[in-house]
Amino acid sequence: MAFVSEEISFVMIPLMAPGHTIPMVDMAKLLASRGVTVTILLTTLHASRFKAVIDRAVSSGLPIRLRRLHFPAEEAGLPAGCESFDTLPSYTLATNFFAAINKLRDQAEKILEEITPRPRCIICDRNIHWTAQTAEKFKIPRIVFDGMSCFSQMSIHNLYILQADNRIPETTPFLIPDIPDRIEVTRAQLPGAFNPGTLDMDDVREKIKASEGGAYGYIINSFEELEHKYVDEFRKVKGGINVWCVGPLSLCNEDSVDDKAQRGNSTASIDQENCLKWLDSWQPGSVVYACLGSLARTTLAQFVELALGLEASNRPFILVVKAAGEKQLQVERWISSNQFEERVQKRSFLIRGWAPQVLILSHPSIGGFLTHCGWNSTLEGITAGVPLITWPLFAEQFLNEKFVVNVVGTGVSVGSESVMHMGEEDRSERKVGRENVRSAIERVMEEGKEGNRREVARKVGEMAKKAVQAGGSSHLNITLLIQQIIKITKK
Repeated sequence: MAFVSEEISFVMIPLMAPGHTIPMVDMAKLLASRGVTVTILLTTLHASRFKAVIDRAVSSGLPIRLRRLHFPAEEAGLPAGCESFDTLPSYTLATNFFAAINKLRDQAEKILEEITPRPRCIICDRNIHWTAQTAEKFKIPRIVFDGMSCFSQMSIHNLYILQADNRIPETTPFLIPDIPDRIEVTRAQLPGAFNPGTLDMDDVREKIKASEGGAYGYIINSFEELEHKYVDEFRKVKGGINVWCVGPLSLCNEDSVDDKAQRGNSTASIDQENCLKWLDSWQPGSVVYACLGSLARTTLAQFVELALGLEASNRPFILVVKAAGEKQLQVERWISSNQFEERVQKRSFLIRGWAPQVLILSHPSIGGFLTHCGWNSTLEGITAGVPLITWPLFAEQFLNEKFVVNVVGTGVSVGSESVMHMGEEDRSERKVGRENVRSAIERVMEEGKEGNRREVARKVGEMAKKAVQAGGSSHLNITLLIQQIIKITKK
């Protein structure tokens, strides 16, 4: 419901990766529903992916404007049309991808000069470091959107302190210090800043970290009731800077089946009616949904263990079959030669490509979510009120696993022990066995002694929905954010 009495303009600049752009588009809809005119800058590829959702929002009267950026892929040594992180033929090209992002600044600033009324603030992904200089040039506040939870933010903050003192053990487990809960990790489970792979991203990380200093505040896709202790701690370590928890952002699609189905991609890989019809055929809480995220480049060996673990569980399941390039062909050959699809066809639904995840998770037949623990997926599972089967792969995903297993109490780990660095999937020696997968599924799906986990998940899901409703914490934080920007930019 709009409350802004004058036209207030915000600009949003998301990172070109599904897990970063999706919540930013949700946020654009949320701000526009409060009367803010939002201009969102997207590359041609992302504009096509989100076209249906944005067009529907504009048709409903929301003041959202889409401006396209030409992504200079070839200039940065990338294949033509490679405009999103998930389209990289190899993650060894990540540095080229960030070099292309750095070339977008002039285009973005030209658009900022053209926008009327003059933008009151920039909301940008923290990974686009040049927005700090752009905000300074235009003398408008810059608000950083970070795709992580406050729990992960605080964990990483304290890990940097440990690293500076050379106190992160090479192999032995250790406790992350000075956080409210007892969280034990190993170096092998940490993000690349503390556990580097062969790809040198130090220069990119340092520029991103340095650019955060001048930010006016942070927007977090979370809700205060979920991690209030960590929200408070994050505010303290940032010197009292503004921190607005406005999630779960996915709930802005709650009233539209089409928005749920097309969130992240206007063209889903399946017919949503067929998917819903299949889900309708199962008892409430009986189906396992398994998806390892938009950026996973699963090896054949690891896919086989996942598939056979799901088969051995004797539960109905949805499996998103997603690898990349030659790996996808290997996976398909294994499925065909082993007649896997035929063996499980009576109780399985296989999706190849993009899956309408929020639509699936919101169906009452879903009883467990096997996830890579990216924060978007983790929060979507929490919001749906289903327990999680956790299989972290890279980045801060092991920290997200610790959060849902040890803090929230709604997750069961499959036993993954180390990060699989992007671009090094084929070098990964450790793999999770099918019995680990089957056992974790069984613990989540059975009632009895593990039934309390399901009840906790249900209650946390209810809390998430209340947070975004009128009077809820996230609803209030959106109000406070807009009011604060209006107040400081009146001059």
